[in-house]
Amino acid sequence: MNDKRLTEMPDVAASQAPQHNGTLNWVGMNRIALPLMVRDSDLGESHVNAYVQTYVNLSNPQVKGIHMSRLYLLLSDFSEKQTLSAANLREFLGHMLDSHHDISDQASLNFDFDYVIKRKALKSQFSGWKDYPTSIKATLKDGKVSLELGVQVPYSSTCPCSAALARQLIQEAFHEDFADKEHISRDEVESWLRSEKGTYATPHSQRSVAKIWVKLNENLDEFPLTDLISAVEDALQTPVQTAVKREDEQEFARLNGHNLMFCEDAARRLKNALNQSEAMFNDFWVRIEHLESLHAHDAVAIATKGLDGGYEPLLNR
Repeated sequence: MNDKRLTEMPDVAASQAPQHNGTLNWVGMNRIALPLMVRDSDLGESHVNAYVQTYVNLSNPQVKGIHMSRLYLLLSDFSEKQTLSAANLREFLGHMLDSHHDISDQASLNFDFDYVIKRKALKSQFSGWKDYPTSIKATLKDGKVSLELGVQVPYSSTCPCSAALARQLIQEAFHEDFADKEHISRDEVESWLRSEKGTYATPHSQRSVAKIWVKLNENLDEFPLTDLISAVEDALQTPVQTAVKREDEQEFARLNGHNLMFCEDAARRLKNALNQSEAMFNDFWVRIEHLESLHAHDAVAIATKGLDGGYEPLLNR
C-alpha cells in the first residue's frame, strides 16, 4: 500500500509560514513573452509580440508567497482566446484578483511591444512600415481600474539657432559674390541659390523622440493607439519616413525648414495638442529628447497636464 506522504508533492508556499511576517506591495513576474491581438480604435485588431509584467500585492502578512503559476496560466489563456482591449483588460484584472482572493486586493499588468503601422510617404504613392515602442499599464486598486497608454514617436528636429546662423553665412556669401554689382537680375539670383553656394551653410538637425504617457478615460473600450500617434505627428509636423522618393525627401526638407524646433518648442506643441484630446484621456506626461548632432549630449524637456493628483513631472517613467 502506497504511503500518500511519499507521493504527494510538497507545496512550500502554502504549507510553510514566512520567516518574517509582513505585507508586500507587489509580487509577480517580469518579461513574460506573450503573443497578443491588440484592438486599436482606428485600425482594428493587430498581432503583436509583447513582454508582460504581472503582479498582485501580498496583503496577508502570514502567507509565504503568491500563486505565480495561476497568473501565468491566466495570461496564457487570455492570449489564446481574447483580444487585448481596454474593456477586456479591465475584466481580466478582476480575474487576477479572483485567483488570489484570500491574499491579494490589488493587481497590476504591464505590456510592452512594438506597434507597427503602415504610413504613407509625404508626396509619392509609396508607403512603408514604422514601429512605435508601446506600453500599456493597468492597475486595479481600491476597486478602481486605471489604464495608461505609453508610446514613443520618432521625428526630426532642426535647430532654430543653427538655422539663423546658417542664413547669416548665406547672406554674407551672397554679398561677397555680388559686391561689385549694382544691379542683379532675377536669373542670377536664382542661379546662385540653386548652386552649391545656396547651401553655403546648413542648420543642424537630428532624429528626436517624443515619449508620451496618457491616462485613458473610463468610457473607452479600445486603445486609441493610432489616434495618439497621429496627434503627436500632426503636432510636430516632421515624422521620420520609410520609403521615399526625391519628391518625398524634398517635402521632408521643406517641413523641417518650416518647423524649426528647440526641445522646448516641441514640448509646448505637444502639450497644446494633447490638451485638445480630452475625449481620449484625462492626463498626460511628455518627455522630449533631441538626440543632438551638434553636442555630445541630448536636449530634454518635460511637460505634464498639471492636474491635482495627476502625473508628477518626473524625469522618467
